[in-house]
Amino acid sequence: MTTSDNDSESPAVDSTMKIMLDFASITGLDPPSHNPKRYLWTDAFAVCNYLELYRQTNDENFLKLALKLINQVHHILGRYREDDPREGWISGLNDEYGEIHPTKGGLRIGKELNERLPGESFDERLEWDRDGQYYHYLTKWMHALSRASGVTRDPVYSRWAVELAQAAHVGFTYSAPGGKRMYWKMSINLQHPQVPSMGQHDPLDGYITYNELQISSQDFEQDLPDLTPEIEDMAKICRGTSLVTDDPLGIGGLLSDALRVGQLMVKSNDSFNLEILLSDLLTSALLGLKSYAQNNPQDFPAVYRLAFREMGLSIGIKGVDYLDSLLESDKEKFKDHGFLNQLVEALQEYIPLADSLEKFWLRDENRKSNTWLEHREINMVMLATSLAPCGFLRI
Repeated sequence: MTTSDNDSESPAVDSTMKIMLDFASITGLDPPSHNPKRYLWTDAFAVCNYLELYRQTNDENFLKLALKLINQVHHILGRYREDDPREGWISGLNDEYGEIHPTKGGLRIGKELNERLPGESFDERLEWDRDGQYYHYLTKWMHALSRASGVTRDPVYSRWAVELAQAAHVGFTYSAPGGKRMYWKMSINLQHPQVPSMGQHDPLDGYITYNELQISSQDFEQDLPDLTPEIEDMAKICRGTSLVTDDPLGIGGLLSDALRVGQLMVKSNDSFNLEILLSDLLTSALLGLKSYAQNNPQDFPAVYRLAFREMGLSIGIKGVDYLDSLLESDKEKFKDHGFLNQLVEALQEYIPLADSLEKFWLRDENRKSNTWLEHREINMVMLATSLAPCGFLRI
């Protein structure tokens, strides 16, 4: 990948190092705290950032931080909350087996409030602050675990990722008259839905991530569980679903997913269906970007903006050049190369937008706004990922 690829002296890497060391201190990762603050989405990106810093600097401390964070997440978000009368691993496994299989019951979000109890009235505003499990957070953690296996060459992280995929699939999918569907939010122990609607991109996240885990597991001699049934389920749920969105975080997710699909195609022996998906992802992202950019979002002051959503977009745009290099390097894999190349060229016109969003949030005065401070940890980590995106964008 071209972005900050092996340039340990670059200002972007220096900024990323500072942000991620501050994050470790603030959240109780290092130095360790008696009450560390763990949040699954943020921590998934943080693991990828530490792995990338290790790759670029060869500093073992960053690898240690990544693996320490994985361990801390499993022992906090894989277990019931301190304010919950239930104790132990949310999977129901005893302490011994829970240590061996920490993801078999899924992982909590890490929200401030405990989950809504069965029979308790639903409050849409309050639900955002309540704990439970989000599928799209779990897929981000699967990806982070897979990246950890790729860097350490230890298959245990891939095994945990696959076991998490199996648990999430059973917990979130259900049979409906028109075929399988998905819940958006589940209870802490995956026993009942907290929000029954389906997230727009959740089936897509599952399909791509399951394929990533399936292909990545082939790098190890150790046999890992087969995800073919889960992949087939997700393919059916995805069918006919519109991917277009004008949400910056959603658009960035589509672009990041497009790059993952491109990498999967290079590694796959059967890339036909993936190429159709890649075309859909790029087309949908381009439509969303055109709509988003029309509002000139970079002209608004910080108080009206959310850094982590804008950095999600920036991360996705940062991957467009890498996708372009993939298309050029392996034309045999990309049969519809001409059309895909046209889409990528159109998307490359938005690279200055990503640079503008990133520079805005690098300014100290903008990081003093309430919208930054209220979401400080996730904003920090997403900005760091935008500065050094390869750790997250690689599979």
